[in-house]
Amino acid sequence: MTQQYPRARKRFGQNFLNDQSVINSIIEAISPEHGQHIVEIGPGRAALTQPLLESCDQLDVIELDRDLVPLLQKQFESFKQLHIHQADALTFDYNLLRKNDESLRVIGNLPYNITTPLLFHLLAQSSYIEDMCFMLQREVVERICAQPGNKQYGRLSIMIQHQCSAEMLFTVPPEAFDPPPKVESAIIYMQPLKQRLGGQVDLNILSSIVTKAFSQRRKTISNTLKNMVTNETLHAVGIEPNQRPETVSVEQYVALALLYSNE
Repeated sequence: MTQQYPRARKRFGQNFLNDQSVINSIIEAISPEHGQHIVEIGPGRAALTQPLLESCDQLDVIELDRDLVPLLQKQFESFKQLHIHQADALTFDYNLLRKNDESLRVIGNLPYNITTPLLFHLLAQSSYIEDMCFMLQREVVERICAQPGNKQYGRLSIMIQHQCSAEMLFTVPPEAFDPPPKVESAIIYMQPLKQRLGGQVDLNILSSIVTKAFSQRRKTISNTLKNMVTNETLHAVGIEPNQRPETVSVEQYVALALLYSNE
């Protein structure tokens, strides 16, 4: 039975996916299997929920919109493997969903206005997350995946690449949604690293250094970090003081943060 869902609401940043070919491509990219525990953030009108239920034994969905929850419950009342949580994905404790120390696969068409804080909230719980596959704004995906020397390379690239591998799978046009967003979207696949890129470091210190380094992109790194580290410290991790912040690798920023934390 097809459920009648309400219109998208701006305050929730809702853009409902309704292009079947895109839905099929996402499911193919995720490749869900029986025995896996999948968590979907923001099921909306259940475009991904329906096909996911056909191939997984455990599906938890997190939906903030109170009006959508009873509609989802009604549509899928016969699916015992589905558990619907009316909750804020930004504060939700995903560990509560696990049984027997299993890992979680997290997917979703994320509201663009909460993308960055939600990614960091999930990465803080990444020890039990196997992988993540999200629909995000294309520009954000490009920033996450950017390499040193690219103009889009910055704090988001470094903080996420330090903690997980990230790959843009394909782009999605605005007309695949109702209502169509004003920007192009993209699917990103992310897998938390068991060994963090560059080694273990205090994330607050790394974030502080990277934020400061990119506060004035046109200046050299010795200028932007002059109140935090010396040129000698920069040389110690293989960074030339006259380099621009966007030319410094993730590993070098981590090494810099490690030296800074030990001073």
